[in-house]
Amino acid sequence: MKKKLIIIAIAAILSLAADAQNEMNLNFDGTPKREVRAVWLTTVKSLDWPDTKANSQENIRRQQKELTDILDKLQKAGVNLVLMQSRVRASTIYHSDIEPWDQNITGSPGKYPGYDPLQFAIEQCHARGMQIHSWVVTLPIGPWNSYAAQQLRKKHPNILRKIGSDGYIDPEHPETAPYIASICAEIVRKYDVDGIHLDYIRYPDAWKMPSNRAKCRENITRIVRAINTAIKQEKPWVMLSCSPVGKHDDLRRYSSRGWNARTAVAQDAQQWLKDGLMDAEFPMIYFRGDNFYPFALDWKENSYGRIMAPGLGIYFMHPSEGKWKLIDVQRQMNYLRQIGLGHTYFRSRFFTENTKGLYDFTINEFDRYPALVPAMSWLHKTPPTAPSNLRITEVDGKQLLTWNAARSRSESPNVLYNVYASREDVVDVNDVRNLIAQLVEGTSLTIDTQKQYNYAVCAIDRFGNESEAARMGRTIQKSDTPHLLPNDGRSVRLPSRPSVLDAEFVVFKTIAGTPVATRPYNSDVIDIRTLPCGFYSVHSLGKKGKTHRLGWIKKEDANKK
Repeated sequence: MKKKLIIIAIAAILSLAADAQNEMNLNFDGTPKREVRAVWLTTVKSLDWPDTKANSQENIRRQQKELTDILDKLQKAGVNLVLMQSRVRASTIYHSDIEPWDQNITGSPGKYPGYDPLQFAIEQCHARGMQIHSWVVTLPIGPWNSYAAQQLRKKHPNILRKIGSDGYIDPEHPETAPYIASICAEIVRKYDVDGIHLDYIRYPDAWKMPSNRAKCRENITRIVRAINTAIKQEKPWVMLSCSPVGKHDDLRRYSSRGWNARTAVAQDAQQWLKDGLMDAEFPMIYFRGDNFYPFALDWKENSYGRIMAPGLGIYFMHPSEGKWKLIDVQRQMNYLRQIGLGHTYFRSRFFTENTKGLYDFTINEFDRYPALVPAMSWLHKTPPTAPSNLRITEVDGKQLLTWNAARSRSESPNVLYNVYASREDVVDVNDVRNLIAQLVEGTSLTIDTQKQYNYAVCAIDRFGNESEAARMGRTIQKSDTPHLLPNDGRSVRLPSRPSVLDAEFVVFKTIAGTPVATRPYNSDVIDIRTLPCGFYSVHSLGKKGKTHRLGWIKKEDANKK
């Protein structure tokens, strides 16, 4: 119990720190404008996709329809980043000059499926405003006598090791790093992926590791460094990430119980962030309680300003996998948001099939508004020029929004666009509720509505930097200070709450996070006459203890107004 109280206290402190840092990045209920919401979409053994094998034209269409149905559900749930398993086990779901086609696509190893699944997935994700990262399984090559392993054994026998019945690329061999780097470089060169995501970039579990763990870590880091160099030379804006073991190492108060990234499998993941070798990480924290919260906090504290979106073991909610309840995952999601981290679902099928109501919770409550993937400002931070000449044309009951192109001011050759809409005279692009389309290609968007809205359009480069907005009418300047709710020292007006916000009370907290006053949430106008003068955050409190931040107030003496 004492340990749990410590974790809760730390979470509260970090929640306030995250609020202060990301003030203009949050909407009225605490939903961030920038946040990774990712999913692992697995192709090995067709665990998530595909169910149908591409062995005829009709089955190709069915296979593609299966994928678009999945992506439609992910888009509806606010997922903005898909980790698509592309290199499976020394085999691929894309056309490669290095390795053979994976058997899970056609049912036959090495067989061309009649189309390029990765290219198709890229087009479909981008059409839905989602990033797609090519998930590369690095060292495992599957059963030693499988077709893919045999092909690799013929070409590169010196870099392979057999452990039991499976094969692995040897992390200690000097030819391993350039080989894996060539695979990643080929993907980036041929395909418009947004990222390369490395899986199993560590020593295999059954490997007899030498006692010099520092040398082992350097062996893995050498591979990471080679991949980083190779892909950044091709396209500097491609995000490099990995999925490390969920516990980086033992903590001062909490043991990793012998299973961690840095010591157990020589995965120096936090150092990779510090040294700029990784742009993002998705640690697999598939645990609960003291095995989750302290280690998630450790990833936050050692993220070095990079993107961090821990993996959630949602598969444990399935009766065949574990005994987790929905509340276990909900608490983890809320905690990660409190400390300023994203979240990643493992894996897609358990999410889209609404295991224990998780999908419903996401679309109706937690991620009911969209979010942008955080910008990689450490690589480049100058935003594009703003688009111009924003205009609307009515066409057959629809609104055709067009604008003049913006110009990239980074190594990213092209820009995309985010579109915002509101009934307000001035569309606030800092309010994520107004974001209606993201990562739009081209300079037009058809909006199927006859209702009258005002619009704003921002350009965004491939590093994630967003430009100033093009608007019709007045402009709104970004502010370096938090958005303050209007008050006259006697009462404060709160934002109109949607019906899904199940709140009974309004809570006022000091900067230190101490609650000082509670009011019934029975009106949008709340009496604050007895509240001492000062600066407060304002939160709603629901029946089940759920809280959302509504904004900030600066309470002054009403007699001085």
